[in-house]
Amino acid sequence: PAFTWEVRANDRNYHMQFKKRFAFCLTKKKYAGNAIKTAKYNIFTFLPLNLYEQFHRMANVYFVFVILLQTFPEISTLPWYTLLFPLSCLLTIRGLRDLIDDVGRHQSDRNINSRPCEILSGKSFRWQKWRDICVGDIVRLHKESFVPADMLLLCSSEPSSLCYVETADIDGETNLKFRQALLVTHQELVSEESMATFDGEVTCEEPNSRMHSFTGTLEWRGETYSLDSERILLRGCKLRNTDVCYGLVIYAGFDSKIMRNCGKIKRKKTKLDRMMDRLVIIIFLVLLVTSLCLAIASGFWARMFQEKHSYLSALYKNTTPAQQAFFNFWGFTILLSIIIPMSMYITFEFIYLVNSFFINWDLEMYYAVKDIPAKARSTSLNDQLGQIEYIFSDKTGTLTQNMMSFKKCCINGTIYGTGPGHENKQPSGSGLTWSHHGEKKLDFCDATLLEAAWRDSDPVLREFLRLLALCHTVMVEEKGDQLVYQAASPDEEALVLAARNLGYVFLARTQDTITISELGKKRTYKVLAMLDFNSDRKRMSVLVRDPQGTIRLYTKGADTVILERLQRRGPNETFTEMALDRFAEETLRTLCLASKEVSEVEYSKWSRRHREASVLLQDRTQELDKLYEEMEQNLQLLGATAIEDKLQDGVPETIQLLKLGNIKVWVLTGDKQETAMNIGYACKLLTDDMEILEEREISSAPTTPSSHSEILEAYWVSNNNLSGSGEVLCSSRLSQPCPEASCHKKRAIIVSGDFLDKILHMGEVLKEKKGWLWRRLACCRATGLQEPGSLVEKAFVDLATSCQAVICCRVTPKQKALIVQLVKKHKKAITLAIGDGANDVNMIKTADIGVGISGLEGMQAVQCSDYALAQFSYLQRLLLVHGRWAYLRICKFLRYFFYKTFAGLMAQVWFAFHSGFTAQPLYEGWFLALYNIFYTSYPVLSMGLLEQDVSAKKSLEFPELYVIGQQDELFNYRVFGITLLHGVSTSLASFYIALWAFEDGIGSKVVGDYESFAVTVATSALLSVFVEIILDTKFWTVLSFLMVTASLLLFCLFSFLTQSIDAFKIAPAVFRFPEASRNALTDPYILLVVLLSLVVNTIPSLTIRLYRTITGKNTIQQNIRLKARQEPEPSVELRAHVPHGSFHRRSRYAFSHQEGYAGLITRGDSLRTGDTRRAT
Repeated sequence: PAFTWEVRANDRNYHMQFKKRFAFCLTKKKYAGNAIKTAKYNIFTFLPLNLYEQFHRMANVYFVFVILLQTFPEISTLPWYTLLFPLSCLLTIRGLRDLIDDVGRHQSDRNINSRPCEILSGKSFRWQKWRDICVGDIVRLHKESFVPADMLLLCSSEPSSLCYVETADIDGETNLKFRQALLVTHQELVSEESMATFDGEVTCEEPNSRMHSFTGTLEWRGETYSLDSERILLRGCKLRNTDVCYGLVIYAGFDSKIMRNCGKIKRKKTKLDRMMDRLVIIIFLVLLVTSLCLAIASGFWARMFQEKHSYLSALYKNTTPAQQAFFNFWGFTILLSIIIPMSMYITFEFIYLVNSFFINWDLEMYYAVKDIPAKARSTSLNDQLGQIEYIFSDKTGTLTQNMMSFKKCCINGTIYGTGPGHENKQPSGSGLTWSHHGEKKLDFCDATLLEAAWRDSDPVLREFLRLLALCHTVMVEEKGDQLVYQAASPDEEALVLAARNLGYVFLARTQDTITISELGKKRTYKVLAMLDFNSDRKRMSVLVRDPQGTIRLYTKGADTVILERLQRRGPNETFTEMALDRFAEETLRTLCLASKEVSEVEYSKWSRRHREASVLLQDRTQELDKLYEEMEQNLQLLGATAIEDKLQDGVPETIQLLKLGNIKVWVLTGDKQETAMNIGYACKLLTDDMEILEEREISSAPTTPSSHSEILEAYWVSNNNLSGSGEVLCSSRLSQPCPEASCHKKRAIIVSGDFLDKILHMGEVLKEKKGWLWRRLACCRATGLQEPGSLVEKAFVDLATSCQAVICCRVTPKQKALIVQLVKKHKKAITLAIGDGANDVNMIKTADIGVGISGLEGMQAVQCSDYALAQFSYLQRLLLVHGRWAYLRICKFLRYFFYKTFAGLMAQVWFAFHSGFTAQPLYEGWFLALYNIFYTSYPVLSMGLLEQDVSAKKSLEFPELYVIGQQDELFNYRVFGITLLHGVSTSLASFYIALWAFEDGIGSKVVGDYESFAVTVATSALLSVFVEIILDTKFWTVLSFLMVTASLLLFCLFSFLTQSIDAFKIAPAVFRFPEASRNALTDPYILLVVLLSLVVNTIPSLTIRLYRTITGKNTIQQNIRLKARQEPEPSVELRAHVPHGSFHRRSRYAFSHQEGYAGLITRGDSLRTGDTRRAT
């Protein structure tokens, strides 16, 4: 990266002079202000920008085209303003919806930009707003406040200028992380005056989205000091355990790393929406072609007529056949334009809105504990909830409650914490006095263990509890008479709290002592050494001298590393291993605890070597690791602990149901791999019979630079059936248990953010290899397929989507969005992202559907989401019930709207063949105007609002039904084609049966006229449409019945009103069909003709339904629906997998803090001078 970002402290004028070009010759400030703007519109841009977005819908362009045609009186059939009004209503409804959403974003921006903070102004700090911060300012932060911009930590109130931060809003982790200022700024910047005179200059990389990296230098007083990410406080972090800290603003506002990871707001369109745009173009082209053919025919007919009837030439002296054809072309275009009715789009919006209310009103998705209902924040995506194929979920706060609780333990061959319903109470008469230190109620409390701890007769139990109170890096504060623990990880806090509740209370810590209260007796242990945790060692130890002078080593860590360091393996050890297996089956996070006594001679030798290793300049870490390894041998096992990372209610059941509905769940988290995998097992995403592909298992040579791409190449090769060396590559590189790519064994893949970075830059790696695979890829590129980088991406997506589960850990917010984008790009799948924090916002914006959890991490995710839920488990109802129903309803609505439109209005085309190809309407103008608004829209509307194939309960019992939406079965081009043919056949039958009947003068009355014919065709088509909708409605309600009845009554009412003699007398040009319906429909012969048309139109539908029923040729989904209606099935139960070889799983140990805390404690960096705590 280019190191061209220069920041001078306390020098705003320096930064103001720099500009950068951003569009053509326009420039803006190089250094952004700290105000942020996530809203799309402002008061000036709303109207033009919103209209621009709305006219991306092809239907709106089509309607404007028709309105423009209607402005020409020569070809107009209706006044242009009658069409402009409904279009304006449609645009206004959608515009208001967008405006309401954007007002919410403006409000959120105002709240964030108006947060207070202290900025150095002159020689003192003044309270100002976040938006007032500029690059180069020095800001003072207080405990529990959020960091307003990316800042270089200058100093803090803590020893050695340490600063503890929580990054839950950035990476979802709630454990504390420490940052430390440079020694020079810690020592020199000790007052407001020294801050005001500070004139250091930071040179670093340009603003970027890499959350976990920072490189730069600080130049001050002629010296240069290197800077890395350990010195930087990122915007969005929360200050914890630190009273005051000072920082120099490096990146502000949109230049900050978290804002660089926030994607832009994208207008989301559903799959059906995009298909409708294409259908509008197809229908319009067909309409133009039909109009052109009819116009050409009218020209020929006019010429033939004029030649044949030359005595009528006076009538045609001003128009040639060509002119007549030209005007007829536009006449037919306007006449047939109602094939895409505007009323359909207005009804569409209404159905979306009401279905959104159904989601809001669903009591099954109401979270009573916090009084949070489900909320559909977007009203135009409901049908897409029924087509989801991939769910991308955050972990912390979405799947988990972010709470650790001590659940079980095994001590000296006895398991505690097994009995249900233990109350949190002390045994009677115990007289214990440690309970007043407690501040949190403990989930775990086994009366047997409490009594055993109180009797103090078991030395192993005593050592076990002592280890929990001594072997940790927890800090303690006294608030009144309460002890408040501040832990680097929630696991550590859970263990120390468990020891406290069992009588072993951690009271105080200094640089070289730990004070604890053992069953009310205060004891101080001298800390001789702390052997720190890291991800390779998977354990931490503390070497202490007790008050009697005995030296003991206490160790806790993953079972895989502790068990192999034991002195002996006896019955207790075997039983503990069995207990660990049992805990692992319950998906608890386990640790093994061990200790040993160390002789003075052994310690003195080891201590001398330890001091020597501590001051080495080269290979210090390796030498220290060797010494730690020597000390941590011949241990005696004390027992094991089991901690639960509490899942939200119903998470495993929800994931199981979604899997049965063919929905794949991917977990994308900023957390460590061990934690993520443990949650994967806990929520049944990972199972024991799965083969886990981790990065180190992906290739046979993990040390080679390009190893990460090996399995992807192998997978791509095997999938593309390449021969020769490809097969060798495939068999050698794929993981050992399953060499064939086509192996059907269940697989899960676990990757990290670093791995994804390599995947996304693999094109360059491939170019360097110059091997046979690169030549193959180059060949592909030459033939115009895909770029090599894109092929590697596709190979990764293919591999990941072939797995039953995918977990991505240590990923940045931008990478989360990128993964969603990759699946959308290469799989063309509908995706849903669900999260609860600011770190999930980009992913939520990128996915087709974004769901925000109203959780502990603020409301940023909810404000950017399309749907807001209180719990992950409500997702099953949102998708499997509301989503599937919405998709079913919208598809049926579209199908029948198109059917009724074609069935009623295609008769205009057939009439042209019998009216000299003039653009004369067949129907009365009022029938055309009211057909789509009153006569046929209500039954279709009731179907769009209330239709169900099976009940909500059955939808959850048979999640397999969900596959219908994923496969686009209910509305696609084939279904549209069938609907078109069905509508055309209905119009043909209605028209030609009536025409056949009207060929001679018929009936007892004079009804052989044009008006009676039009009424007969109209009535036949209308009743045929009603019968078809009645046959296909699966869920009848009072409203459905009323809608059909109301439509028939409205047809009769409006026919009577518009065809009355009185109306004709008032405006004969407007009401042209006096008494036509009364004349025609009171004639028994005409009624028989209408009945014949109805029977002819209905028989094909009934025949197809009967044939399918007799032959059993239903789709799988139809059979499931039939089964769901007939026999009630038991609800889906989770069946526990038989664990085989779960030993490897127990190594998902309960550590989740970063390396380095032990060093801080032993150096005294994290301890205040003279910090002593007294037992009370």
